[in-house]
Amino acid sequence: MILVFDLDDTLYEELTFVKSGFRAVAVYLNEHYSIPVQTGFEFMLEKISSGRGRIFDDLLIHHRIYKQQLVQKCVSIYRLHRPEIALHLEADACLERFSNYPLYIVTDGNKMVQNNKIKALGLDKRVKFCYITHRYGIKNAKPSPYCFLKICEREKVTPKEVFYIADNPHKDFVGIKPLGFRTIRVMQGAYREIRLSSDYEADNRIGTLDELTEEFLATISAHR
Repeated sequence: MILVFDLDDTLYEELTFVKSGFRAVAVYLNEHYSIPVQTGFEFMLEKISSGRGRIFDDLLIHHRIYKQQLVQKCVSIYRLHRPEIALHLEADACLERFSNYPLYIVTDGNKMVQNNKIKALGLDKRVKFCYITHRYGIKNAKPSPYCFLKICEREKVTPKEVFYIADNPHKDFVGIKPLGFRTIRVMQGAYREIRLSSDYEADNRIGTLDELTEEFLATISAHR
C-alpha cells in the first residue's frame, strides 16, 4: 500500500503561506520605502479576500511607488521567502501513523515555492519523495497522471495499490481514477463546499486526516 498526499490545503493551510509571503513583502517595503509593515500587510490581505488580482501592483500604486521592477521584486520576495507555516495537527499525526508505509507527495505549483514549503514543513525528511509536477513540465501537472505513474514505476506496484489523498475536485482525481488509483477527498480548504460530477469527485471522502486509518483503507480496498 502506497500513500500519496497533495500538499496545499491537504497537509497544511495554504492561506498561512500567503500571509507569510505578504508579511515578507511588507517588511521589505517598510525597510526600503517606509511603508508601515502592518499597513502594507493589511492592504494585501484585504485585496486577496476579494480575489487575488494584481495585489502587488495595487499596493505599489496605492502608495505611489509603482515600478514594474518593484513589482517583480515583490513577486521574487514572495516566492523565495522562508515560509512560516506548519502542518495541520491531524496531518502531522497521520504522517506519523503511516510512517512505516511508503509516503509520497504530488503537488502542482511554482517549483521554488513548493520546494520551500516542503522544506519549511519538514516533509522532505518524512516522505520518500516529493513530486513537484512542474519539474516535469506544465503538461504533466494535475490532472495528468504522469507523476502518479512514476510512483507506480518506482514502487513496482499497480495503481490500485496507490491511495491519493487531496482536496481539490477540479483536478486532483479526474486524471487518475480511470487508471485504477484509489482516491480520497479530504473535505477542507478552499474547495470544501464544492461538489462536482462523479467523474471529478474522489471515490471516498473524509472530514479530516484523523479519519485516515489502516482500518478505513482496508475497508476501501475490500469494496473495489
